[in-house]
Amino acid sequence: MTWIAVAVGGALGSLARHAVNHLVHERWLTTRFPVATVVVNVAGCLVIGLLAGLIASERIELRLHWREFVFVGLLGGFTTFSTLGLDTFLLARTDSGAQAALNVAVQVVAGLAAVWAGYHLGTRGA
Repeated sequence: MTWIAVAVGGALGSLARHAVNHLVHERWLTTRFPVATVVVNVAGCLVIGLLAGLIASERIELRLHWREFVFVGLLGGFTTFSTLGLDTFLLARTDSGAQAALNVAVQVVAGLAAVWAGYHLGTRGA
């Protein structure tokens, strides 16, 4: 059941991400700056932070399947940046500031390096 919840949430999250991208770049802005990505990442961070806070304060309760649907599926399909944000926040909140900074540095640097490597592998011989 968890796998189905993640799959359905992921599909909906991906559709939502595409809709934001379409609305921002096709209808509102014609800039090369990735505004839609910023909107998606910040909105995802706001939603994951809000939900984590509501759960932590016991103001809402989400059963496992709903958590998987929302956190892994819906928000994961919408943006994985929200997960990076929550992981980093939780590290910093538990007095692991060095690990929080390391998490951001490793994820950003490794992510950019992986994009660079993948791009160069993909364009090799072209």
